[in-house]
Amino acid sequence: MKPGILVAIPAVLALLAAVTLDAERTQQTAAEHAATGDRLFAEGRYLEARDAYRRALAADDPALAVDAGAGLVLALLRTGDFQAAHQSASELARTHATNPLALAVWGDALWSMGRFDDAEHAYTAALERDPDQPRARHGHARSLAGRGRFDDARAAAQRAIQLVPLDAEFHHTLATIFERQRRFAEAAAELTTYTDLLPNRERSEKAAWSKAEIRFLRSFAGRTPLQIGAAADTWTIPVRIKGDKVTVQGRVNGGSQEFILDTGAERTVISQEVARRRGVVPISAMRTAGIGAAGVRGLQVGRIDKLEIGDLEIRNVPCIIKNPPLTGLPRREPESFSPLALGLSMRLDYQRRTLTIGRSLAPATYLETLPLRMHRLALVGGTVNGSLPATFVVDTGGELISISDATAGQIQPAVPGRRIPLRVYGTSGWDRDAFLMPGVDLAFSSIKFSRIPVVVLNLRAPSALLGFQLGGIVGHRFLSKYTVTVDLDRSVMGLE
Repeated sequence: MKPGILVAIPAVLALLAAVTLDAERTQQTAAEHAATGDRLFAEGRYLEARDAYRRALAADDPALAVDAGAGLVLALLRTGDFQAAHQSASELARTHATNPLALAVWGDALWSMGRFDDAEHAYTAALERDPDQPRARHGHARSLAGRGRFDDARAAAQRAIQLVPLDAEFHHTLATIFERQRRFAEAAAELTTYTDLLPNRERSEKAAWSKAEIRFLRSFAGRTPLQIGAAADTWTIPVRIKGDKVTVQGRVNGGSQEFILDTGAERTVISQEVARRRGVVPISAMRTAGIGAAGVRGLQVGRIDKLEIGDLEIRNVPCIIKNPPLTGLPRREPESFSPLALGLSMRLDYQRRTLTIGRSLAPATYLETLPLRMHRLALVGGTVNGSLPATFVVDTGGELISISDATAGQIQPAVPGRRIPLRVYGTSGWDRDAFLMPGVDLAFSSIKFSRIPVVVLNLRAPSALLGFQLGGIVGHRFLSKYTVTVDLDRSVMGLE
C-alpha cells in the first residue's frame, strides 16, 4: 500500500463525517422550520408561517416535505394568494402523487381557483387512498353542499370534525351547511365553536363578524326561517324588462315594492328607507363584497316578516339593509331579490316576460346544459381563450359579460397593451380600474364567443370573501338570448 493512502483515509472519513453532520443539521433545521410554521399558522400569522414552511421544504424526508408543503399551501390560501397556492399544490401533488394529504390540499388549491369539478376528483382520489383523510372529507363536504346534497355534506363535515375537532374551518363549513338547511340554531352553535377556535379571537376581525352573524341567526329563535305559506310547488310571475334590468313586483311587510331580479345577490336586499318605512328592524351586521372601490362593506342585516312576490308568500326572510348607503353613484342602490337566495329554483323566460319560481321544477330539454354550483352565488364553468378554466357568476342583475382582472392577467389579449378605460359602478361603488379588453374568446360548453370585447373588473374583494377566485360574470346581454333555468335540485343551468 502506498504511504499517501494512509494519510488520505482519515481525511476522507473526516469529510464524510462532516457531510453527515451537515445533512443532519439541515434535516433538523427543516423539521424546526416546519414546527415553527405549524405554530405560526395556529396563531393566525399566515405570512410568517408561509415563509417558515418554505424554509422547511429543503428537507429530504418525504413525510416532512409533504407536511411542510401542505402547510405552505394552506398558509397561501389563508392569505388569499390563490394562484401561488395552486402552483405550490400542483408541485406537491406531482411529486407525491399517491399521498392522501398532498392530494387533499391539491383539491383545496383547485377549489380556490374555482375549479370545483377538478377539486372533487382530487378529494375522491385522496379518500380512495385514506377514507379518513380529514381535509379530503372536509373538501368533499363543501363539494356536496355546492350540489345541493346537504344531508351527505353534513355527514362528511361532521366526520371531518370527528377526525380533527379543533380545526375552525371545518366548523365554519358545517355552520354554512346547517344555514342552507334552514337550521339556524345549529348553524349558530357551530359558528360559536368556530369563533372560539379562531386565533386571537378577542381581537380578531373574523371573530367580530362571526359573532355578529351568530346574533342574527339566534334572532330567529321560535321562528321558521324562510317559511313558505302555501302548499304549491311553483309560482309564475310576470316581469318587466327595463333596459338591461329585469324587475318584479312584490310586497315587503304588506307594502308594495319593485325589485330587481338579481341572482348576483346572496340575500334579499332593501334600502335603509324601505326598511324604515316597512318596519324591518336591523338586527346585526354582515360583510358583503362586490364590484367597486369600497370592496368589502359592512352592512346591516334584518328580517322581513313577510315577503310576497306575486302569489309566492315567504315569512321570516333574512335580508340585507343597504346602510350605510353608498354616495356618488348615478342612481340610488335598488332593492333586489333572488329566488336562489331563498333556496328556490327559477326559470326566466325573457321572451314571454315570465318568471317561474319553484321548490322543484319539472325536467326540461335544453339547448345547452351547464353544470351549476351554489357557493353563496350561482356559478358555472367556462373557458377563456381556449384553455384557461374560469368560474362565472350567473348574474341576472348584471349587464355585461365580464372577466376578473386576475383572469385577464393570465391571458394574452389579441392586441397587447390595448386597454379601453371604462367607468363602471357596482354594489361597492365605482370600479375605477375597469377597462375593455378586445379580442377575447369565451366558451360555455358548446356556446362560444370568438374575439369579443369583454369588460375587465376588479373582483378581488368578492373572491377573497368567497374563498375562491372568480373568473368573471355573465349578465343580461348573455342570459337574455335564452330562457334561463337554474335548477337547484339537479345542479344545472339550462338554456333554451
